[in-house]
Amino acid sequence: MSEQTILSVRDLAVSFDTYAGEVQAVRGVTWHLNEKETIAIVGESGCGKTVSIQTVMGLLQKPAGRIKRGEIIFGGQNVADFTPKQWRTIQGNEMSMIFQDPLTYLNPTMRVGEQISEAYLEHNPGVTRAQANERVLSIMRLVSLPSPVQNMRRYPNQLSGGMRQRVMVAMALICDPKVLFADEPTTALDVTIQAQIIDLMNGLKEKVNTSIVLITHDLGVVANMAQRIYVMYAGQIVEHGDVDSIFSSPKHPYTWGLLGSVPRLDSKNKSRLYSIPGTPPDLLAPPAGCPFAARCKYAMNICKRQTPGQYHFGKQGQYTCCWLYEPQAKERLHQAQQQRGCAHHD
Repeated sequence: MSEQTILSVRDLAVSFDTYAGEVQAVRGVTWHLNEKETIAIVGESGCGKTVSIQTVMGLLQKPAGRIKRGEIIFGGQNVADFTPKQWRTIQGNEMSMIFQDPLTYLNPTMRVGEQISEAYLEHNPGVTRAQANERVLSIMRLVSLPSPVQNMRRYPNQLSGGMRQRVMVAMALICDPKVLFADEPTTALDVTIQAQIIDLMNGLKEKVNTSIVLITHDLGVVANMAQRIYVMYAGQIVEHGDVDSIFSSPKHPYTWGLLGSVPRLDSKNKSRLYSIPGTPPDLLAPPAGCPFAARCKYAMNICKRQTPGQYHFGKQGQYTCCWLYEPQAKERLHQAQQQRGCAHHD
């Protein structure tokens, strides 16, 4: 895998101005994406993962939404400062997105083929309609959409859920983007179709030479697709690491909760799945300390007063933001890991 960074997000903060006040949806997020790599940003609904990606794609709804600070480096430029006209040269061409609900985003009054070709015609003004149709057929075959000639003439409501999702993938790939964002690409699909979409995207990454940013709350999807994971909570990154590190040796209590809520076929424990108690903080007035402190049974006094810094582990780039890894909290960390059934601690 190439280690050359194709997209870098640095200290990104995004807020929405509402009648109730300023909602601090994204609060200083930093992450990067390498060439030919798949990363995942995981977290509960409302943690800010979709807002951060929409901002990176230039889809932030203004004037209510605004970038307070930060940089989005793509192609050697800070695209966060781009005008709408500049963004249109990138959207659908250099960067593209698979949206969460195909039936919502597909136009019910347009045939499938017309919707897939729309971005291609926009970014290739010299192309004829016949050439565009040939490109549509080729991309429909690439995403394994059956009967492409017949289906390009159909409307979205005439297709199954899995076929509509493949149409969304085809629309996103029609211009051979360098970066593909997938926002909950398997939501509302049954497990068989989910597996097909995961296999499809894994295969496409190699065929079309693109990098993927996966947005999801489903860690089962992450395990089969991503090389690295960013765990997001209350608008911040609370843990990062490669897939093996996150699944075998998670560090943050929030990550422990996410993993504990995933059913496992090899588990001998037949008790109910773990549920993280409480609710996420109100981002109209974010807490002064660790955002997870109110829901964390291992929280200490300092957790509620001061935001933790980053604590790094090993050589794989894993880090977490949690006071448990402060040397003075060694006994508390040992207690927490014993409760989780850990045999050792760092």
